[in-house]
Amino acid sequence: LKRRLRAADSGNAHPPLAPVAHQWRTMNRLAHIANHVNACRVETPCLSPCATASSAIVDKLKGKIAALAKVKVALKNELLKAGDTKIQEVTIEMCINGARNMQTMVTETSDLDANKGISYRGKSLFECNKELPKAPGGEAALPEAAFWLLLTGEVPTEEEVKALTAELHTRSGIPQNVLTTLNAVPKETHPMTQLSICILALQKDSKFAAKYNDGMKKNEYWEWALEDSLDLVAKMPVVAAHIYRRTFKDGVVPAYNSKLDWAGNFAAMLGVNDSEEFKECTRLYLMLHADHEGGNVSAHTTHLVGSALSDPYYSWAAGLCGLAGPLHGLANQECLGWLLEVQKELGNQKVTKEFIVDYVEKTLKAGKVVPGFGHAVLRQPDPRYMLEREFALKHCKDDPLFHLVDACYHAIPPTLEKTGKVKNPFPNVDAHSGQLMYFYNLKEENFYTVVFAVSRSMGCVAQYVWSRALGLPIERPKSVPLDTLTASTMKK
Repeated sequence: LKRRLRAADSGNAHPPLAPVAHQWRTMNRLAHIANHVNACRVETPCLSPCATASSAIVDKLKGKIAALAKVKVALKNELLKAGDTKIQEVTIEMCINGARNMQTMVTETSDLDANKGISYRGKSLFECNKELPKAPGGEAALPEAAFWLLLTGEVPTEEEVKALTAELHTRSGIPQNVLTTLNAVPKETHPMTQLSICILALQKDSKFAAKYNDGMKKNEYWEWALEDSLDLVAKMPVVAAHIYRRTFKDGVVPAYNSKLDWAGNFAAMLGVNDSEEFKECTRLYLMLHADHEGGNVSAHTTHLVGSALSDPYYSWAAGLCGLAGPLHGLANQECLGWLLEVQKELGNQKVTKEFIVDYVEKTLKAGKVVPGFGHAVLRQPDPRYMLEREFALKHCKDDPLFHLVDACYHAIPPTLEKTGKVKNPFPNVDAHSGQLMYFYNLKEENFYTVVFAVSRSMGCVAQYVWSRALGLPIERPKSVPLDTLTASTMKK
């Protein structure tokens, strides 16, 4: 029968069989869709890794994910038995003001606490930076070690990280058609637009999409999602380096160095600073920005698009468009621009707390905001900021721009607090990241969000893998017009 169906696909089937083959494929596809859309279906997927031509480290990674997913799926199924349990009251303010604090998603990889900041699989960023393996002689945790943690819930060994790094190197090649597409885009195009285009150009080789079209089983989704995710994370730094060199430099990309770790090689391929310090700075930055739970714009967009079973390339390309927004990933770029404006007005004066207070008060009176201070969720100083501050105090404490960042750190929170209008007056990571990049000669502000994207790709695709492993359905919240909310107030 399979042979005859394949013959029908090629147009060589007997006439009576061709409609049957088409009907069989259609019913099979509809069954897949029905299983995915049905949110209440309690199912225990087969979470044993499928036989694929993968390396030993990928087999090990799949085994760890499968073991943890088996536990989590059982927990999900138990929770669905109490599916009508209320966890929260939904208010009109939540509906109107961006679903703030509305608990409507499941994200396993990380969690954001208002007072403790982000944690990767229950570990704070301070713990991650301390416990995760590092480059030889380095102090910053390796981002690919964080990727392993996000995927498996375990801190990897040195050997596991080395093997994962080597695996990413083998997957890092960029097809010529992608580079041809990139080179057809005007250099003046924003780097984030170029990056989104490249990710979509890579989609042609999606293993998830190919297997889905072949009719893979639902319990295999997570594994092929992982294959795409490893490919995507491996290629992100290379694509980013090509974008940087063609847009801002001479178009010549430094040679790929597989002897370096994932982040160290990315730093080297940018060609702006050859020092080990810049590699360490890059490792720290990429580890700190790897994930930020599921509710932020880029993660939520990736999850939403992925819930329709769009493959990781489609999903992450959509997430990138959200990351490019000035209220999300572009904030890093805007913060540096603000710092440089303040520095220009400061001139040759030595920065003082009094100068910053006066400047901020004038900014607020003009109806403007101070970028880099405050956060939608956090109510304490951002741990990512504090870890970057520790790095700066050790490696670039004499940098004039750091002096300005330091003065802002001491002066701005109490100034904002005095207004009585700010829930969180403390700096977030965007207030510091630009200074570090600028110090190491990565001065093109338009590129900063691309660096952010290289990091955040790990968290977003890890979330994608886990959404498929848990069998989460297509996301479809209910929207209402303002009149419905008005009617709700009348019932009080």
